[in-house]
Amino acid sequence: MNEPVISVKNLVKRFGNFTANDHLNFHVDKGEIFGFLGANGAGKTTAMRILSGLSKSTEGEVVVAGYNVNTHPEKVKQNIGYMSQKFSLFEDLTIWENMRFFAAIYGLSTAVFKERAQMLLNKLGIFHEKDRLVGELSLGWKQKLAFSVAILHRPSIVFLDEPTSGVDPITRRQFWEMIYQASAEGITVFVTTHYMDEAEYCNRVTIMVDGRIEALDTPAALKKQFAARNMNEVFLTLARPNNQ
Repeated sequence: MNEPVISVKNLVKRFGNFTANDHLNFHVDKGEIFGFLGANGAGKTTAMRILSGLSKSTEGEVVVAGYNVNTHPEKVKQNIGYMSQKFSLFEDLTIWENMRFFAAIYGLSTAVFKERAQMLLNKLGIFHEKDRLVGELSLGWKQKLAFSVAILHRPSIVFLDEPTSGVDPITRRQFWEMIYQASAEGITVFVTTHYMDEAEYCNRVTIMVDGRIEALDTPAALKKQFAARNMNEVFLTLARPNNQ
């Protein structure tokens, strides 16, 4: 059996007296689309920042792409892609300039950058607009471009923090088609979202409530376990256990 690409054991993150992540335990397999679900403030982004080497855990062991994130955060960063909740590209640069900038950060040669950038922009159907300023794009196009930049260096894992927040339903569906394609190419996708319907698109999901993992399984298994018609009902059962 292959080793998981992400292994989390008893992850705790405290800020003073506040516990943002309370003894999280889970693993993610290669090529899996792993959903990290929960309401805003549930602790999803905090955990993702630790997994991506941007923050250190207070307790526990976290191994990503074969490296301990507390002792080798730079090695982790070299093997992952990351798309933050807030749009992370430079609006006063063109599409092509943004891609070239991040390719340099990832250490890609000019030849490799040109080949991959052209391929990704052709997939999006906007290669002819490569000299357009990013600031002129709609939010949906910005998000799709940011995802393409996050996988430009072909990382083993890509972390997506609420990537479809604020975009229309059609763009959300198109974005998930991009996620499926990346997964089919062997990239592990770790995605946080507060849209419960997006859980249906994941291989497995965790549901976070107040810093803890309250459920972890396939969407079908969770719906069966909680006798729910959809993932929103599963979430409401977990988030409001005392409500009738």
